[in-house]
Amino acid sequence: MISDFKGKTAVLTGAGSGFGLECARIGARLGMNLVLVDVQQDALDAAAAEMRAAGAQVLARKVDVSSAEQMEALAVATRSQFGAPHFVFNNAGVGAGGLVWENSIRDWEWVLGVNLWGVIHGVRLFTPMMLEAAGADPNYEGHIVNTASMAGLLTPPNMGIYNVSKHAVVSLTETLYQDLKLVSDQVSASVLCPYFVPTGISQSHRNRPADLADQKPTQSQLIGQAMSDKAVGSGKVTAAQVAQMVFDGIKADQFYIFSHPKALGNVSDRMNAIVEHRNPPDPFAERPEIGIGLRAALRAGAA
Repeated sequence: MISDFKGKTAVLTGAGSGFGLECARIGARLGMNLVLVDVQQDALDAAAAEMRAAGAQVLARKVDVSSAEQMEALAVATRSQFGAPHFVFNNAGVGAGGLVWENSIRDWEWVLGVNLWGVIHGVRLFTPMMLEAAGADPNYEGHIVNTASMAGLLTPPNMGIYNVSKHAVVSLTETLYQDLKLVSDQVSASVLCPYFVPTGISQSHRNRPADLADQKPTQSQLIGQAMSDKAVGSGKVTAAQVAQMVFDGIKADQFYIFSHPKALGNVSDRMNAIVEHRNPPDPFAERPEIGIGLRAALRAGAA
């Protein structure tokens, strides 16, 4: 937990848009130093200019979070300019859909590289720095927040590659929380599990690697993209609201941060099926028309 954010340092990946940008805005208002990280240069430049205009001390770095070398350089630069960070938001993420067997090796490498390896790098590089700071200063407070998804607690069909990446982030963060409790009372962790919130994630293809940009999408991937665009675009909870939930969660040392608690009924159904040795429940039980439409579209494409 962090009781007072003023003068503290935040490292925010995916800071050019969505939750990362909104957390940067809150951090600037609270008087934090900001390390802004994004792979999209124009969005990063705009975010950095906005935060500096708001009075924040800013280190802005274009980084591919899937790259160990680039993340290691980021950690060195952060320590050099601000010392050990207090809030690390491993938030950069990309979306992907399609039937699980239709994803190419490069699809898997890209999505897992950003969504999972980006979090792994953030954890492995900044946690030791934060624990060192805690050991040197009894008043140090640190918190790591990893962005997963409700897809990290559910298994919606036609988006398996995304589900796998986000389930891994939930597991990693739960373990990180338990590991930290073994060694420190000053550094903690949370996992953010948003549902459908209007952010840039449904347009992740804008930052696809060059060797994937020309890869023709399959029918199921096109259907998945259309469904994602519709669901994300119709979300009623804003990225700014979710960012405030993140800061509230850090202050309260709340591990699970949910944008849509009502969706936990679906999580409960899945968990009960596991405990009761039942087959996975129908993910469309509450909205059967969605399942009907998806099956019809996929089977029409296969005909």
